[in-house]
Amino acid sequence: MQCLPLVFSSPHSGRDYRADFIAESRLDATTLRRSEDSFVDELFGAAPDCGAPLLAADFPRAYVDVNREAFELDPGMFDEALPAFVNTHTPRIAAGLGTIARVVANGIDIYRNKLSFDEVEQRIKTCYYPYHSALRALIEQTLAQFGYCILIDCHSMPSLPALSGNSGRIDFVLGDHHGASCAPAITGCAAGLLRSCGYQIGLNKPYAGGFITTHYGRPSQGVHVLQIEISRDIYMDETRFERGPGFARLTAELRVLIERLGALDPGLFLPAIAAE
Repeated sequence: MQCLPLVFSSPHSGRDYRADFIAESRLDATTLRRSEDSFVDELFGAAPDCGAPLLAADFPRAYVDVNREAFELDPGMFDEALPAFVNTHTPRIAAGLGTIARVVANGIDIYRNKLSFDEVEQRIKTCYYPYHSALRALIEQTLAQFGYCILIDCHSMPSLPALSGNSGRIDFVLGDHHGASCAPAITGCAAGLLRSCGYQIGLNKPYAGGFITTHYGRPSQGVHVLQIEISRDIYMDETRFERGPGFARLTAELRVLIERLGALDPGLFLPAIAAE
């Protein structure tokens, strides 16, 4: 039963690598996992127990990335011309990270041969659309029950060096699309709690939010989206893809974060909605 005005999304933690996908890749399953937000769904696994739904993809990001437009595709990956409705020119495509990624996170090409559009369209129909249909339903359900919805988009990142204005390492990057997708009170609540746990926090740099954040974040309509990126070395061995000694501690701290966000006074941001 949902009793908190929160929804959690983990779009990149899927680890079901289909045999046919591995067969058409020039990489082995371990190398393909470099693009994966390993165990992020487990880190936020307390959400349902706390009364908030958690939506997690079971398919990997390297197969279909639901944190992109539906058809954000690199034409160079295909053996045929793409339909006119396909978006073929975005910074993400240029980086090799469209809806169907060209490379894994370290820049190594995934595929040995060109792809057919029919195959990719089938992936999008069977993975991308159901994920977003479920996410929209959860947002609408939360809006209907509480009058507003806070969506937390859950990710992980390689460990980062110090960013401008911060000393030492960066443990979390909070992305609210530079204030456009989420009320400052929500971002501030998350940042304050994580800082109290001893973590170094970055805001919007280098991750301000992907498609989910920018597409669903509509504070004026009561939907607030905050992207959370967690440095992987806090909780896992990035080489072996294993949970590390900090996993249990972080899971407990994120449970507190879930509870704190769920208890946040909507009066801190609902008046701002009415004023927009």
